[in-house]
Amino acid sequence: MIDSPYLLFLGDAKDALAAKVAQGIKDWRPEAALGQFRLPGCNADMQLPDMTIAEAKTAGVKTLVVGVANRGGIISQTWLDVLVEALEAGMDVASGLHNLLKDEPRLVAAAEAAGRNLFDVRIPMEEYPIASGVKRTGKRCLAIGTDCSVGKMYTAMAMEREMLKRGMNATFRATGQTGILITGGGVPLDAVVADFMAGSVEHISPDNDADHWDLIEGQGSLFHASYSGVTLALIHGGQPDALILCHEPTRPHMRGLPDYNLPSLEALRDLGLTMARIVNPDVKVVGVSVNTAAMSEADAQAYLQEVETRMGLPAVDPFRYGAGRLVDALA
Repeated sequence: MIDSPYLLFLGDAKDALAAKVAQGIKDWRPEAALGQFRLPGCNADMQLPDMTIAEAKTAGVKTLVVGVANRGGIISQTWLDVLVEALEAGMDVASGLHNLLKDEPRLVAAAEAAGRNLFDVRIPMEEYPIASGVKRTGKRCLAIGTDCSVGKMYTAMAMEREMLKRGMNATFRATGQTGILITGGGVPLDAVVADFMAGSVEHISPDNDADHWDLIEGQGSLFHASYSGVTLALIHGGQPDALILCHEPTRPHMRGLPDYNLPSLEALRDLGLTMARIVNPDVKVVGVSVNTAAMSEADAQAYLQEVETRMGLPAVDPFRYGAGRLVDALA
């Protein structure tokens, strides 16, 4: 178990999206997020107290969490002094990056000398089967996006919160490092060997009660040249009964791909249904989740109304306005 509370390490994140792990923890486990540590040049800010390692230790921090999700998941060598200092101060260090803490000799030596732990949450902890495609009992909802980092996890978590508030039978299923750090369990899908990715999704959303909904955390995008494979594994392994389309309307291009424009919501709907009907012919698109964080209140409301009219589906920002109408659409 990873001990909380946390100090969220933002490193030299170039923007807020590069620190989305920290943002997710701050938004969904605020009681665990005591402060943040930023290096010079960091352009992310969680609106938490900036702390030195010594200040964080005095405040009761148990674990420094690497809150950065950079392209390729690399531990920068410029971070190591801070991570070593945290270990020497008596903190554990946790990370969800592809570049593992346990593969950094300085960190391993510092952890051993201080008697502290290194937690790599992106290491699959089980052996997963190859997907069978066999229909499972229970119901499943999956958020798919026009791009990566548009709010798929937030959508699923907001829906779970609303469903539990209503007394409904629902479970959020984490498939990435942020979701795992928030909930304490799940599958680090993009670290699973490709042949077993869809099988791992079947594994975390098994047979269940007829009225039970799995809210499966989405990843990547079918339209993203770098990350489409993980999305398809979620669709085929998840066998969703319901799809939620996720979009961030202020993006100038696909995240990390300046030569690629975002697809339309119509294109996402049509391709998502085509792929999902392979494993569940009865799948439906039930709503649109729009990340309006970068929009004014007036612009957000106008955009949501335009999308709703054009798509004929409820269009909401579930984090800003609540997920009630998306939950209603599951009926």
